[in-house]
Amino acid sequence: MSEWQLRKGIAVTTTEYGGVLLDEKDGTYWQLNECGTLVVTAIAEGRSPSDAVEQLLAEYEVERAEVEADVAELTDQLLKAKIVTRAGAAR
Repeated sequence: MSEWQLRKGIAVTTTEYGGVLLDEKDGTYWQLNECGTLVVTAIAEGRSPSDAVEQLLAEYEVERAEVEADVAELTDQLLKAKIVTRAGAAR
């Protein structure tokens, strides 16, 4: 089991432009670009943000440092919004 998990009640839907997260409890939704959707999908599938970094590097011509910083920023935002959780983290 991954250290990272999508919170229960969060649905992920891919779209032509990226993806949408829906909190099924209160109807709140977030729109993500293609790269953000890749990160969230990785977490939903039980993989880590580091796995998403590697996938982004394989799919796009980008610098590792930039991808790592962007993924870290997104995962921080997801944690603060309580969309994802980390094992051992206060809930």
